[in-house]
Amino acid sequence: MSGVAIIGHGHYAPERIVANSEIEARLGLEAGWIKRRTGIDARRYAADGEALSDIAVKAGDMALARAGRSRDDIGLLLLATSTPDHLLPPSAPLVAHRLGLASAGAIDMAGACAGFLYALTLADSFVRTQGIPVLVIAANILSRRINESDRGSSVLFADAAGAVLLAPTERSEAGIIGAHLAAKGQHYDLITIPGGGSRLPFSQIRDPKDVLMVMNDGKAVYTGAVAIMTDSAERALTKAGMVAADVTDLIPHQANARMMTTIAHQLDIPAERLRSTIENFGNSSAATIPFTLSATADGKPYAPGDIVLMTAAGAGLTGGAAVLRW
Repeated sequence: MSGVAIIGHGHYAPERIVANSEIEARLGLEAGWIKRRTGIDARRYAADGEALSDIAVKAGDMALARAGRSRDDIGLLLLATSTPDHLLPPSAPLVAHRLGLASAGAIDMAGACAGFLYALTLADSFVRTQGIPVLVIAANILSRRINESDRGSSVLFADAAGAVLLAPTERSEAGIIGAHLAAKGQHYDLITIPGGGSRLPFSQIRDPKDVLMVMNDGKAVYTGAVAIMTDSAERALTKAGMVAADVTDLIPHQANARMMTTIAHQLDIPAERLRSTIENFGNSSAATIPFTLSATADGKPYAPGDIVLMTAAGAGLTGGAAVLRW
């Protein structure tokens, strides 16, 4: 059985920059309030007419171009998103078509902020068993789901996409060497979009805000997410036969700066090993990990043998962690 290598990565953020001042003015907050509590200076919003598939294609195209592999070689596209173009059909087949992946299967995966890690672990297994490259894209346009009067969510969320291309390698030690996935369904209602599903179908919606995101208990979300991310990371490291000192790069879900530094501290991983893009790009849910992995690579390249720890948690609550040897 071969190893698995990330042979290409890509990222994209829309051009529109939304500064904190714009949101603080709308919510009646004092200047600096958002930065002090979240570590975010600005975030990106998609342009009018720009859909989820548009930004996913741009990140995927970058990853494929950097890899230099024939698009006919790709066997599968996994698209982690909570904001597809439509409820039906899934967006992944359209993204695969637009990327020229004529021989690839394609499917959406809805794992909220942890969606990329679920897709990544599945992709790693597919590459090992089938010997075929897999493209993983995580993308969200959360600006279309923000309730502008809800302070808890409107200060955080953003739009972005990130992608990685996985392929077989003769380096058998490369790829995911430890993973732990988790779900805490007792906290199912902490982050919701109430309307539009089978529980509250569109025909029964009376309040337009029922199709917008609601964070029902920010403190509980924070506590639950930190617990899942830390515990999953520790379990994944144990499965990999690694300890925190072995980690060269920590890429947590970019939820907010305080959460990320708390997780690094609890795992006893030095702050300089933490990769972050939250200051200028905010929280784009599942996209934050691959976006950060790619966007920071030019300034701090990865080297063979590097140990990359990724951990995330989000609505559901779903979460998990993966240890990848570069």
